[in-house]
Amino acid sequence: MTTSKKTSQVAGDPPPVAAVEPPRFMNVREVARYLQVNEKKIYTLVNEGRIPATRLTGKWLFPRDLVDQWMLESSHGGLLTDRMVIAGSDDPLLYRATMLMGVEMRGQALVSHAPTGTQLGLALLAGRRADLCALHWGPDTESSQRHPALLRPYPQHKDWILVRLFRREQGLIMAPGLWAAKGRIEQLMAPEVRWAARQEGAGSQRFLQETLALHRVDPADQRITARAYSERDAAAAVAMGQADVAPGVRGAAAEFGLDFQPIGWEAFDLALSRGFFFRTLFRKLLEQLRGAECQRLAQLLGGYDLGEIGSLVWSP
Repeated sequence: MTTSKKTSQVAGDPPPVAAVEPPRFMNVREVARYLQVNEKKIYTLVNEGRIPATRLTGKWLFPRDLVDQWMLESSHGGLLTDRMVIAGSDDPLLYRATMLMGVEMRGQALVSHAPTGTQLGLALLAGRRADLCALHWGPDTESSQRHPALLRPYPQHKDWILVRLFRREQGLIMAPGLWAAKGRIEQLMAPEVRWAARQEGAGSQRFLQETLALHRVDPADQRITARAYSERDAAAAVAMGQADVAPGVRGAAAEFGLDFQPIGWEAFDLALSRGFFFRTLFRKLLEQLRGAECQRLAQLLGGYDLGEIGSLVWSP
C-alpha cells in the first residue's frame, strides 16, 4: 500500500511568494522595515549618529552590509570585543599602559591610543569611531560639574558614564632655567619668550587660559612659535628648541627632562558607554594601571595620584 506525500499547499491556493532580499542600499522606509522599527526611530538614530548612513541628493541611504555589522557590534558583548580605541587627551601613563597591554595580548587584540584632545575625542566617541574618550577640563575640584557638562551636548550621553583614572598635576613645561630667570607667569609674556600653543578643545589649553585670566594676563601677549597637538608633542617642541614654554602635565615634562612649574591639579577621566565598562579589555586596562609597572612609572614621572583608578564618578 502506498501513501502520497502531504503538501501544505491546497489546490487552488496561490503559489508561495519567495522572500525578496532587501536592496544593497536601503532608504528610510526599507531600513525601518528591515529592522522592524518605525521610520521615526530611524531618523532619531541618524540624528544621533548611531546608525551607518549616507546622504545623497537630499535622501538618506543605508548600506545593508554596514547596518548588519552595526547590529552585531551593538548587540550584547559586541562583535569587536578584541579592539579598544582610546581617543581624547594625551597622557604618558595611559600611553604606557596601552603599550604594555599590546605586548601582553601578542596580536590577540588591538589596543590603540589616539591623542586628539578632549573635545575632538568626545566627537569621535559620539560617532562610534572610538570606544573611550580620555578627558580633563579644569581644576579637579570642579570636575564633578565640568566633565558631565562636556558630555551633555551629545545625544548619546544618556548611555555614557565617567570613570576616574587618576589625578595629575597640570602646569607649564619649560626649558631648563627659564622659571629661575623669570619667576612669574606675567614675565613669561616677554617678547623673547617663545610659546608652544595647544589646539582649541584641548584640556591643557583650557587650564592655561583660566590661569592667565586669574593673573590678569592677556593671552594675545603670547609669542607663539610652535603648535602642539598632545602633551608629549608640547614637551617635544620645548625639548627641540622650537619653544621655551608650553602648557602640559608634569609627567610629560619629566619624560623629556624639562623644567616644570605647577599651576594646579586636575581629574583625568574616561567617558565610555555602560556596556563597554564590562568588556574584558577595559578591565585589563584598569588592571594594568593598578599594576606594579605603572605604579613605578607614576612615581618616576611624578605628578600623579592613582588612588581612585576605576571609580565610577558619574552616570546619567
